[in-house]
Amino acid sequence: MRLQAALFIAACVSPAVAIYSDEVNHIDFHHALLGAPSPDSTFFLKPSSSSNASLLYTISDKSIVGAINPRDGTLIWRQDISRSGSASSAAGILRGLDGNNAVVGAAGDSISSWGAQDGKLIWENRFADGVVADLELLELEDARATSSARDTIALTGGESTGVVRRLDGDSGETKWEYKDNSGDVAFQVSSSPTEVFYISLQSAMLKGYKIKVTALDPVTGRQTHQQVLNSESDVASPESILFVGANTASPLIVWADKSHKSLKVNVIGTKQISTINIDNTSGQDIQQITVHAPHKLNSLPHFLVHYETESGAWAEVYHVDMKSSAVSKAYQLPYLQGQSAVATNNVDANVFFTRVTDSEAIVVSSASHGILGRWNVDASSTDRVLHAVAEVVTKGKTVAVRAAVLRKSGDWSLIRNGQTEWTRPEALIYAVAAAWVEDEDQEELAHELEVEGHEGLIGAYIHRVKRHLRDLQHLPEWLKELPKRIITSILTDEVSNLDSFGVAQSIIVATEKGRVYALDTGRQGAIKWGVQAEETSHWDIKSILSQPGSAVIYISDGSSVQINSSTGEVISRSAPTNNKLQSIATFEQQVGSSVIRMGSLGIQEDGTPVAPFDDITGFLVTTSNDGRVLGWVEKDNKHPVWEFVPPSGQKLIKAVSRPSHDPVASIGKVLGNRSVLYKYLNPNLVLVTAVDEKDHTAGFYLLDGVSGKVLYSTTQAGVDPTQPIASAISENWFAYSFFGDVVDESSSKGYQLVISELYESPLPNDRGPLDSAGNYSSLHSNIPLPHVVSQAYLIPEPISHMAVTQTRQGITIRQLICVLPSSNAIVGIPRHVLDPRRPVDRDPTSAEAEEGLFRYAPFLEFDGKWYLSHSRDVAGIKTVLSRPTLLESTSLIFAFGGDIFGTRATPSHAFDILGKSFSKLQLVLTVVALAAGVAFLAPMTRKKQVNMLWKAT
Repeated sequence: MRLQAALFIAACVSPAVAIYSDEVNHIDFHHALLGAPSPDSTFFLKPSSSSNASLLYTISDKSIVGAINPRDGTLIWRQDISRSGSASSAAGILRGLDGNNAVVGAAGDSISSWGAQDGKLIWENRFADGVVADLELLELEDARATSSARDTIALTGGESTGVVRRLDGDSGETKWEYKDNSGDVAFQVSSSPTEVFYISLQSAMLKGYKIKVTALDPVTGRQTHQQVLNSESDVASPESILFVGANTASPLIVWADKSHKSLKVNVIGTKQISTINIDNTSGQDIQQITVHAPHKLNSLPHFLVHYETESGAWAEVYHVDMKSSAVSKAYQLPYLQGQSAVATNNVDANVFFTRVTDSEAIVVSSASHGILGRWNVDASSTDRVLHAVAEVVTKGKTVAVRAAVLRKSGDWSLIRNGQTEWTRPEALIYAVAAAWVEDEDQEELAHELEVEGHEGLIGAYIHRVKRHLRDLQHLPEWLKELPKRIITSILTDEVSNLDSFGVAQSIIVATEKGRVYALDTGRQGAIKWGVQAEETSHWDIKSILSQPGSAVIYISDGSSVQINSSTGEVISRSAPTNNKLQSIATFEQQVGSSVIRMGSLGIQEDGTPVAPFDDITGFLVTTSNDGRVLGWVEKDNKHPVWEFVPPSGQKLIKAVSRPSHDPVASIGKVLGNRSVLYKYLNPNLVLVTAVDEKDHTAGFYLLDGVSGKVLYSTTQAGVDPTQPIASAISENWFAYSFFGDVVDESSSKGYQLVISELYESPLPNDRGPLDSAGNYSSLHSNIPLPHVVSQAYLIPEPISHMAVTQTRQGITIRQLICVLPSSNAIVGIPRHVLDPRRPVDRDPTSAEAEEGLFRYAPFLEFDGKWYLSHSRDVAGIKTVLSRPTLLESTSLIFAFGGDIFGTRATPSHAFDILGKSFSKLQLVLTVVALAAGVAFLAPMTRKKQVNMLWKAT
């Protein structure tokens, strides 16, 4: 009977870890991010010629190609093309044409074509002769390989060569190529209705560059003619060229002189250079000039030049005469204070310019200065607009416009006729550190309880009465909210408001761009506030230390920034020091689940603490940049008390310790025969990982953090050091994963996950040397070694990061949280599945089955119910944080580093809260019906009893 009950419980545990379809977007949230969109490779595109619906396409500074639904801002598909291309600091390139069901992107030395509607790979090419400098899709009639795919003109440039290729739109095969071995700098390609142009920069004799234009036959790739423009006095570097027209009826090259007094314009294919004087009446120096021109063959030869100063901007529209190639000014958009952005859009041959400022959005035609549409911008952010793309729709004499704008904060928004439709927080993709917000109220209560605990009986009673009297100030607010809480609680069909149980926690996230956010994990990851804490492009954050009411961000140069965790206001800053920090050590003391004191200590690159930690009791373990593990004690930061160095040839790559909150509910494991295996519980354990890249071995060393003694070590052969190696440790067990190759007949090739459990003795009911010990110290010379039980599993894909779920008391079964970079997923593997005591090559005995063990299988397939991210594509995750709640069954999970993902994990099911099927309204109605029935039947019952008494007499 016991065996049947155990099997039934085991069968019920596994489905309990699954996430149900109705819990999606309820207990979890996901910000699918791309990064900052590129200004030159972001556009609206109609992927199908049979539909007028457009999608918003971009390639970000992370070289991620993506398609966004402009209706609601949701991500339709994305592809990371940086994985296929070689490492390069050059920005990615993306091109597309209306009706062409393919977009072509490039990063590094790789070019790939993706389905515009579904993001599926069509073809991919890699070239060994340099980095891809430019791409263009041919809009010529003969360029149609099929009815939907257009050929691609690609330019790759090396140190002294440039190669122009025409690639087939369906297969990516090279149709022809043109090589330039003159030593010029390969710059860009363009095209006209009859020719393909290769633009390169030729070094002048004295200084600067001359612009060389080589015309190529689009069918054969042969050179037809070549021209050199005298631009060496103005063009000092490739950045001096403002614009090279692409796929227009009159492609242009535009540059300005060094003083920004005049503009030079050349219609590509001609020798004529038009000089336009810049009429700057703002009284300020021009900081940036941007040229906007249409990208279609049938568009009018008009373009706009946008001038920006420190405090304002204006724009001028120019027309090009197709016969004489002369450039004339048509009209000017006035100078306005504040920053603005301009976008270009085509409707047939007509060209429209959309100007978005801090207060309004206007649409004008390139033909005349009349404003066709004007809307007040309902901007949710006052940040500066960096760039924009727009789509204009004409309706008779009226127009409608939607513009996707990128702001300095990193927010990417779509403004439709002045109204902000959606905002994507793309800056979160640069998150490098995060910390849970500590509740200030809980800190104050914990402090009050601590004070009461140190007073006498009468003093504690008086203190508690005073505390309750102070709490009465919140009574009116509580009474005001009480009816709403009661009605909401009754009418809601599910118990969903768990804020009072610590489920709705906030988390501070800091990015490398100097921006800090606060996310509400209980409200689908909504952004509570976001501030620019530091004006930088690379913020080397080492840690975030959260305190009640504030958070301190520590930087590698020794400086720090303290921020109010409720409002995001910068409270204080500290100046950089002479100490270069590699990490921050944090110390905390807790009363229950509340933090009552917390301290921090900077660790230098050589592993030395920056100052004596006199106010901190305990020890410290650090790593140095030369591959050592060091142990320190309080009041001494000069000399470590112990040092661990990996064997010769091995390089230290990682050291992990038990989580700061890692409670142990039971000191032993109860076996099926009611005997006990006592766990080896040492709060000072450190797991060190080192690899030998030459011999392809990896060593894993379990150290005692107080004495530095090696408690256990193992070496794995055939390890690929280029593959991810992850590790985690908790309670009395640790796990690690790696890619192993075949070394001998007993080894296997593939990704492996190894789990090890530590016990005081291999014998049940035996505590080994500690059985009779009255006291125990890690500094004792005869420190007992643990009995280690290990088992390895083959897993289907690599694991890049490991973490462990945390609950308040540690009663709930733990999950090993693993980040899977190949499938962009996060799984939570139940601990009982990884039990190393599972019987090998035999079925479990009745006692083992009652214990919950089942037969060992060398291959561990990730069950679909283990996926915490379920069907979501959670990409780029580097770190996972876990936090307990006041509910023992529930652990909060937060993942960042690429996408932002959060969820609640219930490894043993939500056994301490009511389920969704429980209806409070139904319960209340049942009680009311029973009360009404009793009230109605009570008089009848009494009358019947009285009548029966009369009849009896």
